[in-house]
Amino acid sequence: MEVIARAGECAFREKMLVTHGGLSGPAILQASSYWEPGKPLTMDLAPDKNIAATVAAARTRNAAVLRNAFVGILPKRFADRWVELHEPDEWTNASLEKLEKLIHAWSVAPAGTEGYEKAEVTAGGVDTDELSSKTMECKNVRGLFFIGEVVDVTGHLGGFNFQWAWASGVAAGRVV
Repeated sequence: MEVIARAGECAFREKMLVTHGGLSGPAILQASSYWEPGKPLTMDLAPDKNIAATVAAARTRNAAVLRNAFVGILPKRFADRWVELHEPDEWTNASLEKLEKLIHAWSVAPAGTEGYEKAEVTAGGVDTDELSSKTMECKNVRGLFFIGEVVDVTGHLGGFNFQWAWASGVAAGRVV
């Protein structure tokens, strides 16, 4: 499902997957680079959509109408469970406004990550200030080069980390 996943001030509009282990997919993987343990991730489950307006316009306001409003936006099983957990006590305009805000700011507190073994990218490494940007040679130790993932450079998903690995390798390779 397309969501906007937010960790702190960083937001990513991408697809989100619900797996047996939790949340995944490009939106979550991107946001996880900025997530701090103990802090929530916030998802807009229906970007650019007004679900409550659909419910408000219906002849009858109930959970079935709410679930139907999510058709084509959320997977059915996810929508069913989400509605079950967030169904309003009453179906007034005020409660629908609160519901709409919740749909666009669903907050979860991750228990953690899958760890290094499952990581798509990692952060940290050799500080770029310690390296020549032209040759990737260590400024303090002649003849010592660092390239790719060992350097503290993390790109977004989509091949940027591969590109960095190749480009830094070429820069070092040209002088070795």
